[in-house]
Amino acid sequence: MSTEIKLNRPTPITPDKELEVFNKYSDSKETIKLLEAGTSVLVNGFYSNGMTLIREIQTHLRKTMPIKSFQEQRDFRSAYRKLSSLVLIEVNNHKLNVKKAPSIGWLNKLYPEKEPFLLPFPQVQGMNSSWQWYQNGILIPVLRNKIHPFYGTYFPTRFDHLILFDNWLKRYEGPKKSAIDIGIGSGVLSFQLVKHGFQKVFGTDTNPNAIVGLKEFMGETKLSRKVDLAHAPLFGSFEKETELIVFNPPWLPATDEMDLNDEAIYYKDKLFPEFFAEAKKHLSPDGKVVIIFSNLAQITEVSKSHPIQEEIDKGGRFKLDKCLTRPVKAASDKTKRDQHWRSSEEVELWILTHK
Repeated sequence: MSTEIKLNRPTPITPDKELEVFNKYSDSKETIKLLEAGTSVLVNGFYSNGMTLIREIQTHLRKTMPIKSFQEQRDFRSAYRKLSSLVLIEVNNHKLNVKKAPSIGWLNKLYPEKEPFLLPFPQVQGMNSSWQWYQNGILIPVLRNKIHPFYGTYFPTRFDHLILFDNWLKRYEGPKKSAIDIGIGSGVLSFQLVKHGFQKVFGTDTNPNAIVGLKEFMGETKLSRKVDLAHAPLFGSFEKETELIVFNPPWLPATDEMDLNDEAIYYKDKLFPEFFAEAKKHLSPDGKVVIIFSNLAQITEVSKSHPIQEEIDKGGRFKLDKCLTRPVKAASDKTKRDQHWRSSEEVELWILTHK
């Protein structure tokens, strides 16, 4: 593992006083009142006690908050995050200090600490799921092999946008000497580019876990010689012109409450103007900028503006070559969230050239 990059990880908590305890004998309603008052609670006894309390918090919020509209669901997740982050569990010697707890390899990889410390229970749940994905791998329809996403790295769970990009790459007849993948994440777009014959791909990401994870995943394989990585924003220190710039940015404008993982989902105001300004400098005269996006913000009424259309209309740097769209697959029957807007959601592939 790289020692040059400091990995993102849930911050260890050392309590400054004795905590309220939640176990199988505790009253869930009374415990939730404590959480609402800002009091942290320690899960004790069995790992399943933590899962019980988390479910009780969700049930409590569903009874007290509407969750039909997209914004209401956002508010619900914010309230859930606030309460559930106060539910803590102890880690001691890379193991959870409760009975019948899962074995989570990330505790060993991310925490060299010898002394016991606490972590929020939902983050431990996330680490457990992440460890399973990392170990077992995830099949992506447009790739030949599984990916093994590192902890804290965004990876796709829906594939319509990847299929749209793959279909475009099949018809792409331009030069394939080099490409830049901005925000490489778990590497899917870069692997698609290599699959379709690009000789060299330069991938950047502000998330250190993405870079460390991809270096580990590619190892000394042929893939590692085709994909160069940099822990940096946008184009990093890459100075050469390239014939293809690929960008799969977040699809929703940022809210006030964001954590590190949200940066893969929500974009800040300056992201697109800064990207287009840099892309202008790095794109070869006959090159193309390909941006993978969605109409999600518009159909959920989170935003009326479209950052790519705004650039075309006002930026003065790029013109539209074409915009391809693909309807999004219907939401799973298993999802508990009302996602009625999915029937009108489309993923978009914007191909831009120099003006």
